[in-house]
Amino acid sequence: MSQTQENPDQAKMPPQIPYIIANEGCERFSFYGMRNILTPFLITSLLLSMPESMRKGMAKEVFHTFVIGVYFFPLLGGWLADRFFGKYNTVFWLSLVYCAGHACLAIFDDNRNGFYTGLFLIALGSGGIKPLVASFVGDQFDNTNKHLAQKVFDGFYWIINFGSFFASLLMPIFLKQYGASIAFGIPGLLMLIATIIFWSARKKYVHMAPAPKNPDSFMNVIHTALMTAAPGQSRSGFVIAASGMVLAIGALFLIPDIGIVAALCLALVLILGFGGAGAWLQLDRARGVHPDAAVDGVRSVLRLLVVFALVTPFWSLFDQKASTWVLQADQMTKPSWFQSAQMQALNPMLVMLLIPFNNLILYPILKRIGVELTALRRMSLGIAFSGIAWIVVGMMQIAIDGGNALSITWQILPYALLTFGEVLVSTTGLEFAYSQAPLAMKGVIMSFWNLSVTIGNLWVLLANSSVKSESVTQQIQNTGISVTAFQMFFFAGFALVAALAFAIYARNYRLVNNYRQA
Repeated sequence: MSQTQENPDQAKMPPQIPYIIANEGCERFSFYGMRNILTPFLITSLLLSMPESMRKGMAKEVFHTFVIGVYFFPLLGGWLADRFFGKYNTVFWLSLVYCAGHACLAIFDDNRNGFYTGLFLIALGSGGIKPLVASFVGDQFDNTNKHLAQKVFDGFYWIINFGSFFASLLMPIFLKQYGASIAFGIPGLLMLIATIIFWSARKKYVHMAPAPKNPDSFMNVIHTALMTAAPGQSRSGFVIAASGMVLAIGALFLIPDIGIVAALCLALVLILGFGGAGAWLQLDRARGVHPDAAVDGVRSVLRLLVVFALVTPFWSLFDQKASTWVLQADQMTKPSWFQSAQMQALNPMLVMLLIPFNNLILYPILKRIGVELTALRRMSLGIAFSGIAWIVVGMMQIAIDGGNALSITWQILPYALLTFGEVLVSTTGLEFAYSQAPLAMKGVIMSFWNLSVTIGNLWVLLANSSVKSESVTQQIQNTGISVTAFQMFFFAGFALVAALAFAIYARNYRLVNNYRQA
């Protein structure tokens, strides 16, 4: 055993890490800078041709459709990196696409088609690099210094929120004072700087080569398990997977009702859910055709995907702070100089405070009194805290609907609860997803982690589509509360049920160590 392994305190931080962290800080400023002014820009500028009664609903739909795209394209980025180009090359070239998207927003601020093209390019670029930068950080570590990785992932998330804080605080002011071209152009400039920083350290990084074509890959093992018939045994797994395909095709017929993006995402969810369940039932049929290690690896990945699925309700609640909560803030009293979207700066500011507080004070105190907050326990608690935050928001909405003038400062409490939940779920989940992913599937597994955000926003679109029905709206009104308040309590209950299910599932989850050897 090396001296470094015997004395972990002597392990050194990889010198290339600051370049990745700086790149992430600038990129996150660019992303949140445009994202956090997107809803107010759509309402006050791009969608003015629509009737006012429809404008807020459409702005919310465009926002969550964009977020769905951002967290869907990690599948593409992860696949390209793992199979063809490697993480560095994929991140660099998609970053240039990302820059082009920002340019479109700044140029076509009064042209709906041009603006939506920019949103698509940003979704492609931002989404494509999203799982890769996080897993690229993990690639810089090995078993001799892996204990430093969680600190870096925490720092990684801290710098994300550092960029987000200033973007959330400043961009609404730039939008109001200087117009959309400047407000969207500044984030584009930051993204260009991020790309240059990342490129400048290209010779310092640890580059993991793309995985060669593997006959025992995840998809090949799944295919063998589903298609292999066993004498005297039913093919229930195949039937379940096939049912998912049929239901996915049926979901496409919902395009006129829920839109093409939501329908495609719903189809993907059905394929993944039913396909994974079917493969689980028949997975042992792949033994003999594929090595036991490959089959066991697929089973561990399927178990990991259940964890990801149970996190999706959290993202349903979290991402609505940039849409539903902004719209609620518009109904609250505030100083004339303060913009509703600026409240979002509270979230990253609290993250920057909570990460060091948790690591230096809260977790050590809990450990001394015998309470060990494992990664999965943190995540289940985080989901629950998001539900509590939405109960508070729902109570505030009832007060507003009743004609009470509430100050915008009331939103501080739900922001604090939601942010505490975010720190427990998101910072923990990044390192957890990387550590549990097989070495050859780091990019793809991180893509599935990001896909949980897509699915979370899908639930938002489906919920919004359901209340467009007059019969549903009437039933909600019969409860005596508004549709908005009802949806807030619905999402709160959704998260609390998910937190309970997560805690139950986590009790029997077996952790693995998939860091590379030195």
